[in-house]
Amino acid sequence: MTTYRPLPAAEYRHDAYQLIPIRYEDREPIRTWRNAQLQVLRQAALLTAEQQEAYFQRVVMPLFEQEQPGQLLFSLLHEGQLIAYGGLVHISWPDLRAEVSFLVEPGRAADAATYRQDFLAHLRLLGQVAFEGLKFNRLFTETYDIRPAHVAILEEAGFRLEGRLRQHVQLAPGTFADSLMHGQLAADYATAFDIAF
Repeated sequence: MTTYRPLPAAEYRHDAYQLIPIRYEDREPIRTWRNAQLQVLRQAALLTAEQQEAYFQRVVMPLFEQEQPGQLLFSLLHEGQLIAYGGLVHISWPDLRAEVSFLVEPGRAADAATYRQDFLAHLRLLGQVAFEGLKFNRLFTETYDIRPAHVAILEEAGFRLEGRLRQHVQLAPGTFADSLMHGQLAADYATAFDIAF
């Protein structure tokens, strides 16, 4: 299995979930998931298969050769099947911090209980990567305030609300949403998941 140079492990597991470095073969399902959920992404237009291929060749695959990549992307598997992807993006290595990203298959996203279980598993495993594996100090997220269930899961996982950016994004002409900024320190993660470092 190909892995990232800074990571001490090639995979992370919790119950039936497995977090592994993003695979080339996952690019097409990820593209269709992104196109189906534009309203929660920083993506203005539909992605074509050619654009996705170019992104993987130009941006994603070279990450595996870098000592300090700007992002670490992962595929999340449940019982061996791809169900989501995400990772650590906008990494600042001097500050030991990164932003969390997460996107799940739309059918699982539509079921509140399944989405909660998947997202919590992702946050737990990503915390292992960031706080235990890489010794990061801080993770953060930006969430549009149209997603209260998503925010509740973040806070259940130990993320704390640190600020609100009023009318930060325009979702449709004349329709704005606030962005909620959450942060999580290693101690917050350890408390939320009852993990000792």
